Amino acid sequence: GNQSKGDIAPYEEERDTWSKKIDFLLSVVGFSVDLANVWRFPYLCYKNGGGAFLIPYTMMLLLGGIPLFYMELALGQFNKTGAITCWGAICPLFKGNSRTIVYHDYYHYYLHNLHNIVMIISRPSHLTSSSGANASLAMSYLLPGGTSQPAVSGPGALVSYQVPVVHLNLTAANATNLTTNVFKGKVSSSAVEYFEMGMLGLHNSNGFMDLGQLRWELVACLAGVFIICYFSMWKGILVSGKVVWFTALFPYVVLFILMIRGATLPGAGEGVKYYLTPNFTRLASSQVWVDAANQVFFSLGPGFGVLLAFASYNPIHNNVYRDALMTSVINCATSFFSGFIIFMILGYMADRTGQPIEEVATEGTLYAHTPRLWRSLSPFNAVIFPPQFGGSEAIITALSDEFPVLRRHREIFVGCLFSLYFLVGLAFVSEGGFYLIRLMENFGAGYSMLFAVLFETLAVSWCYGVDKFSADIEAMIGRKPGHYWHICWKFVAPIFIMFIIVFGLANYAPMEHDGYTYPMYANIIGWAIALSSILCIPGFAIFSILRAKGSLSDRIYHLIQPTNNREEKIRRALNTVRLNGDVSGAVGV
Repeated sequence: GNQSKGDIAPYEEERDTWSKKIDFLLSVVGFSVDLANVWRFPYLCYKNGGGAFLIPYTMMLLLGGIPLFYMELALGQFNKTGAITCWGAICPLFKGNSRTIVYHDYYHYYLHNLHNIVMIISRPSHLTSSSGANASLAMSYLLPGGTSQPAVSGPGALVSYQVPVVHLNLTAANATNLTTNVFKGKVSSSAVEYFEMGMLGLHNSNGFMDLGQLRWELVACLAGVFIICYFSMWKGILVSGKVVWFTALFPYVVLFILMIRGATLPGAGEGVKYYLTPNFTRLASSQVWVDAANQVFFSLGPGFGVLLAFASYNPIHNNVYRDALMTSVINCATSFFSGFIIFMILGYMADRTGQPIEEVATEGTLYAHTPRLWRSLSPFNAVIFPPQFGGSEAIITALSDEFPVLRRHREIFVGCLFSLYFLVGLAFVSEGGFYLIRLMENFGAGYSMLFAVLFETLAVSWCYGVDKFSADIEAMIGRKPGHYWHICWKFVAPIFIMFIIVFGLANYAPMEHDGYTYPMYANIIGWAIALSSILCIPGFAIFSILRAKGSLSDRIYHLIQPTNNREEKIRRALNTVRLNGDVSGAVGV
């Protein structure tokens, strides 16, 4: 049925809605399914007991991941605003939480773009073989097409021993002193060698503060990525909702192609066997449970503000419960499915090199050897996984709802945002830029998000109240969440997040990257970056308390009361049901 103008709030009249339900679902799937599903889950599964890892993974998914995922979708759909405005309405005391989310989205998804840029052009021909039994020593590193360029010269230069598939690297002061001990060196593939030296130019940088020259190939790709993102997002969800038909579905086409190809490789069966063989004794290790919790949380992405932004463009009676379950299952099934592909290829690598799979299957190897076909699909690699669309949309929606003038001039606002991305990004595409990327990944996108989601859960479950939140959901889909969801939101989810935080801090170690130890001041800079967003939460809360009037208890009481006019929203939602006659007609059940 149709609604009359009197039954719709002004902000709902002006707000865009998804033209089709599938646009929303594909956007959520595209956001939550990324390279973490393709390469990190298989590695963690292998590292933590094979098939046995599915036990802690499933438990963390059911008790923490899906409840938080469902919570954020429901918050966005009911309040129909971005993160900043939503938190100001749900619990004004924790409005600073939204600032943390926006900062995190900038840190995390901006860096995701930079990673995609690197992946676009790191397309080495690493499956080369030597011509006969007599391999030769060369002071070189392999470039695509078989050409060679000199590596670092002089004492301590890089010496590559080329054998089928792999290079053997070691340091030698004088080439005449080489003996058969060469085979005790570090084994790495030409893919890794080209990626770090030929593409990134890391050998020209002495570390964190030595940025060196710009890598112009990366600069060009940086500009290309943001141009693609701009024209995909400048008109809002009406355009981006169509772009995701390619960016969310095309990866699955590639996955099926790689599955078929991988199944034909020698050694593929052994790889799958290593992937799935359970080792239940590993479940006694606390690290296994920490890895499972981390993987669930960062692959589903609850609390990032993206799900909230996407859901805010849904009709009020969209079945958000069904959407949460459906997209979560798709996310996890993709992770599991991709494991077969990755370990088929690792089995093939082990077969070709004669190494045991346990020596081949390292996290770095999985990342560097993400199948060649995947990395060689032209510039479409830039948008093959669209989490960067989601992160940018979360920032754009949050700021546009808080400052309506930005919404009225969205094209200019989005252009300025991506121009800022590009200018700041130049530091990251220099010869030492990869050290900056690693630093920002480690400090800018981890603890800040965990603290933000922890306070989000506490604000919804304890300040706003689970009963109010359940009534909001009932007004949208016609039924209240059961006791399972209440318990998860109020007790289990906060414990789930604190579990990750505590174990992460307990296992903290100064940053390293491939043998390079970051100086202490770099770690201090990293913690300053993390705290810049985390401190928004208590900082804004203290500021709000100081500005309020009355006694301290009165100030806090008023600041935890919702200002989102929920009674009026529920009245309109119920009135819409009466006009339509049935909630199921609105949600397409």
